[in-house]
Amino acid sequence: MTPDKIKKILEDVSAGRLSPDEAFLNLKDLPYEDLGFARLDHHRELRTGVPEIVFGEKKEIGQIVKIVERLRERSDVVIVTRIDEEKGRELAKKFPEGEFYSVARIFAMGKKKDREEKKGKIVVLAAGTADLPVAEEAGCTARLLGSPVEAIYDVGIAGLHRLLAEVPRLREASVIIAIAGMEGALPSVVAGLVGRPVIAVPTSVGYGTGLQGISALLSMLNSCVPGITVVNIDNGVGAAVAAHLMNRV
Repeated sequence: MTPDKIKKILEDVSAGRLSPDEAFLNLKDLPYEDLGFARLDHHRELRTGVPEIVFGEKKEIGQIVKIVERLRERSDVVIVTRIDEEKGRELAKKFPEGEFYSVARIFAMGKKKDREEKKGKIVVLAAGTADLPVAEEAGCTARLLGSPVEAIYDVGIAGLHRLLAEVPRLREASVIIAIAGMEGALPSVVAGLVGRPVIAVPTSVGYGTGLQGISALLSMLNSCVPGITVVNIDNGVGAAVAAHLMNRV
């Protein structure tokens, strides 16, 4: 439930276009709706400005369909993450007004309107092509929430000149999301070059001692550059929401 929808209901009651009983029916599922297998937090967008984002992995397609049906009645945007190709096709068939972003592994309907006159830009950096699923998840989520996003890919530190060539674009950002696997050094280098908030995202890309992203995570947490914020391994959504909230201030 968005602030605009709440305001519209109250205005309709005040103007006599909607009875108190009808308004109650519209609001009865606040703060949440119990589906038995899930409790949908319709109140979250009112509290935080960000709607509930559904984690689709491990959920049955029938459960996801029911959740999407209920969320789309209450929110301008519905976002379901970690959707594989099979579930993506099923959801696209069931909800033709939606879109499946295959690389990002996201199914979504709608997009938050940008209500602010001035808003900065989020830049999403990916160290390598193998990091693209997480990078696309971050960029896609931030765009759906209403933030402008620019993507800069394959600028890992193994070829530092590629990153240095992009410094002018980095300086135009309000927030930078830096995504890397292997040793996870990209966020430290970026934070040492530009005076912008840097959100570091370790990925599970790497060889044996990378330990499925743990080495990158520890490198980012132990960065000598102050001010870097680190999210969990492969957590593009968490980085996107944090960047969007920073960008909105």
